Amino acid sequence: MTAIRLYDLQVRDDRRPSPFCWRIKYALAHKGLSFEAVPVGLTDIPAIAGGAHKTVPILEEGGRTFCDSWAIADHLDEAYPDRPRLFGSPAERELCRFVELSLFMSAGRALLKSYVKDVHDHLLDKDRAYFRQSREKLFGCTLEELAGARAEHIDAARAGFDSVRLTLKGGAPFLSGAHPGYADYIVTGLLLWIASIGTAPLLKSDDPLLPWLDRVQGLYGGLGRNVPASALAA
Repeated sequence: MTAIRLYDLQVRDDRRPSPFCWRIKYALAHKGLSFEAVPVGLTDIPAIAGGAHKTVPILEEGGRTFCDSWAIADHLDEAYPDRPRLFGSPAERELCRFVELSLFMSAGRALLKSYVKDVHDHLLDKDRAYFRQSREKLFGCTLEELAGARAEHIDAARAGFDSVRLTLKGGAPFLSGAHPGYADYIVTGLLLWIASIGTAPLLKSDDPLLPWLDRVQGLYGGLGRNVPASALAA
């Protein structure tokens, strides 16, 4: 089998926060594919594959390079049709897109505001100046000003996961039903991002997301547990 290399964002203490890389690590495990995770700093990404890509995940396989988590997921299903599929049909793929976009709309910006200073503080030293400049331009204020309103932003971010909580109330062990699927990996990636860099808990200790997240983290030999992380709930 052709070797697979996945470029994975690295920050201090070898933490790997990228939610998009997390979903692809789960996707590879779902397909039963081994891979080499290659750590890369934020400002080193443009040097990969001749500078053709500016974000991770980037996957290299058989002399081909794929960027963007959706393109990578599609490639994995096309290249390995005999292994468990990420998308059982085009309709399932579009439903996963709906999960992603809905969650980004309801929780994404509040998550960024809540934890952008933590991301900055965990970055490798060489990456901090670029990150600060680009994010302060995005939000129109300093990272410290955003951190000053953190409690309010965390409340909004926590509420942004209500649709996930309501879905899990249906009784299925996973968002995808009886078995884990790409929708589970999308949401898990966001939560593992916060667990990787957060200095304030996002969830309450009795949050119904926690038993579900524990199930997903325990998949594939504890893929989501065997990483440095901070407390996600308190």
